[in-house]
Amino acid sequence: MIRIRLDVMMAERKMSLNELSEKVGITPANLSILKNEKGKAIRFSTLDALCKVLECQPGDLLEYIEEDKD
Repeated sequence: MIRIRLDVMMAERKMSLNELSEKVGITPANLSILKNEKGKAIRFSTLDALCKVLECQPGDLLEYIEEDKD
């Protein structure tokens, strides 16, 4: 499972959802979907914009978590 750590990065940068939305050019609703891990996919252009604004690497935003095989 891929976890999106957008909430962590926003907290570390002390950036609100609305502020990030304005800087990245994505609606607050779509950004909220990513932040709350409800999205099924992310465009590379969106990932690129988030990394630029948050001054981070894609690996800072994405985390792989192995699911239990029980």
